[in-house]
Amino acid sequence: MDRASPVMARISRSGSIWQGLSCAIPPSVLVPGRPLRGHRRSALAGGRREPWLRPPAKLTHQRIVWSLWMGCLVGLSVPVVEAEESCVECHRQMETSAVSPTQVMDHDVHLQRGLSCSACHGGDPTSMDPTVAMDAAKGFVGRPARADIPQFCARCHADPSAMRKYNPNLPTDQYAKYLTSQHGKRFSMGDADVPVCTSCHNAHGIRSKKDPSSPVYPTNIPGTCATCHTDASVMERHGLPVTQHWEYSQSVHGQALLFRGDRAAPHCASCHGSHEAARPGAIAIGNVCAQCHTLTRDLFAKSPHKAAHEALGLPECEVCHGNHLIQKPTDEMLGIGPDALCVQCHEPGSQGYVTAQRMRETIERLKTQLADSEGIVRHAAQLGMDMGDAEFETHEASAKLTQARTYVHSFSAETMNPIVEEGVQHARLASQQGRQAIQAFRFRRQGLWITLLIVGLLILGLLLLIREIEHPRSSSPPH
Repeated sequence: MDRASPVMARISRSGSIWQGLSCAIPPSVLVPGRPLRGHRRSALAGGRREPWLRPPAKLTHQRIVWSLWMGCLVGLSVPVVEAEESCVECHRQMETSAVSPTQVMDHDVHLQRGLSCSACHGGDPTSMDPTVAMDAAKGFVGRPARADIPQFCARCHADPSAMRKYNPNLPTDQYAKYLTSQHGKRFSMGDADVPVCTSCHNAHGIRSKKDPSSPVYPTNIPGTCATCHTDASVMERHGLPVTQHWEYSQSVHGQALLFRGDRAAPHCASCHGSHEAARPGAIAIGNVCAQCHTLTRDLFAKSPHKAAHEALGLPECEVCHGNHLIQKPTDEMLGIGPDALCVQCHEPGSQGYVTAQRMRETIERLKTQLADSEGIVRHAAQLGMDMGDAEFETHEASAKLTQARTYVHSFSAETMNPIVEEGVQHARLASQQGRQAIQAFRFRRQGLWITLLIVGLLILGLLLLIREIEHPRSSSPPH
């Protein structure tokens, strides 16, 4: 190859590509048996002369191959930096609210998938001329009207082929569900109060629902819904209360989610749905609760209350437990006492009244037996006795008590009694083992005192014997 050729000229001027690089060169480009001149000291090698860090001395085919090899290594080591869209460059220089999108886009899920401003807003992101960059002829949308946002987002999120490119696991029926929701129906009627996509997900800086900072992260959903549902002026126009969020925060579910961080606890979307949000009907409430309380729902479905609730059009679970302000159930809710719920419907002397009384008495019997056994076992353990087996029995009795409280929803004393009897047997066995352990402790303590007394007498006898040996009695002098 001619030295004067453009290719050779470029190669001869490319000495900088190997300077300071610590990369291995294929053996084929080295000239065997001849040291290479003109080498440089490698900073990475601590100043040691490395002959493989310099090109061959003469412009030969070895030098060409060497240069191409090093060029490939340099190309692979340089990260690819995509050109920044003109939208970002301009909006960063603005001092108005228009700059805010650029401040929150770093964590945007769309940007992380390679979608930037022009993916939604259109236009020409390569031009720094505003008239060209925001040319409507090039598809520039700008800020979409609020009424257009659901369809605007659905251009991609309702297109399976489009979503498959970015996140195949993401469902594409959100828009269809939204149209069937209470919000979507009101939106179709032109109601400007109802939320659209950006109301819950934001417009820019949209985070994954798995991100704790996302407004649709489980622990944040109640607050997101409360943005509208605590607005008195908006709720007044629709005849809705504004107390749901406060009630939920005080409920057993809200305490678990908001204060203990238990993400398994239900939130607004767990019961009402997210995109398909709707108010559960009286018949549907039991099925909603059954998502978590499956056994309870099955017991209720077989109980005499099922037909009664259907005949009266009453919601199954809500009648006794409420909806948003659901409190932890107590035994006082059962029976005929002043706080019992049963007496709100069942008159004294009725079959339901008698059943409620029997079920409460049965529960109390197991509670009393369990409390006694736990006290006995705890006392024996404090004495230092091994109470592992007895503690297991108390745990079994406690589990049966929990199960019996669930079986209250059968509203049948005959169904609940066998479970209570099993619990009573476990508690009695624990009490028996505890009493035996206490008796064994007392016997050991009595035996210890007797042993100490015997040992003490032996020691005293030995001391007297030693004294007699050391100081024998002198014989009486003869008269």
